[in-house]
Amino acid sequence: MKVHEKIRLIRESKHWSQEDMAEKLKMSVNGYAKIERGETKAFNPHLERIAEVLDMDFVELMPDDRHICLISGDNTNNGDGHNINFGSSMELAFEIQKLQLTNTHKDETIEHLKQDIVRLTEMLELYKHAKA
Repeated sequence: MKVHEKIRLIRESKHWSQEDMAEKLKMSVNGYAKIERGETKAFNPHLERIAEVLDMDFVELMPDDRHICLISGDNTNNGDGHNINFGSSMELAFEIQKLQLTNTHKDETIEHLKQDIVRLTEMLELYKHAKA
């Protein structure tokens, strides 16, 4: 399912009109409608805001039909007879941005878990001293 199709489906599941979404996103109804129809590509800042308004993770908006792009200098063959397919430079840039956001989210999650471990360790020490 394409991003714009997911956006429309989720919006409709919340019983929101396009006008409601445009208002929440602080954009024109026509501008939002073009994103939802797939006439205008929504880039990360818009997609992040749309995901926020829809109360979901940005990554959940990404297409289900993900593919792996192999990049080689010759753009024809990787030397063992297998062709290498490229997306457009815009698609590749978008994929890179998605990966960077995913990586940032991972780093933030790890940092939160480290903080949780410190707090739990402190609580365990307090428990041990209280019991002694």
